[in-house]
Amino acid sequence: MKEKRVFRGAVFDVIQKDVCIKDMVVNRDVVISPGGVGVLVIKDGNILFVQQMRHTINEVTLEIPAGKLEIGEEPSVTGLRELNEEAGLTCERLIPISHFAPTPGYSNEKIWIFEAINVSPALERHEMDEDEEIELVWMPLENAYQQVLEGKIIDGKTIIAIQYAMIKKKEGI
Repeated sequence: MKEKRVFRGAVFDVIQKDVCIKDMVVNRDVVISPGGVGVLVIKDGNILFVQQMRHTINEVTLEIPAGKLEIGEEPSVTGLRELNEEAGLTCERLIPISHFAPTPGYSNEKIWIFEAINVSPALERHEMDEDEEIELVWMPLENAYQQVLEGKIIDGKTIIAIQYAMIKKKEGI
């Protein structure tokens, strides 16, 4: 089947490819993304968020610390890097929670979510990306869950992380 790159960007590429559906060849636009990683941090019953303006949707969002996978990088390495860059934190280990495809209808992107275990301040903090302007927000888990129910937290990876944390709390894990 035919495939043609129509856009090469700093964060993603777009290709047009022919696919076979019901014995017909149809053309699809596909966003090619390296993927991303989010890290759930809970300390003393509070969840850590990164608050930032997301110009793509013209809204300020609350999200778990997260970032883009570098090509060939293991998701856990990305998670540790982003935890350090965005929050100045490190952890004993990362436990995988889930991975998912947020928009499989037009993108190959996958996002991995980890839980940070035994979080502590990083001895050496890495520089944030130059285009990042974030504020750290700690919030009780129950309040975060309520904001999900009220539609105030809208980021998919963050919603999954909060729901995971609530299930874990309710089950006493």
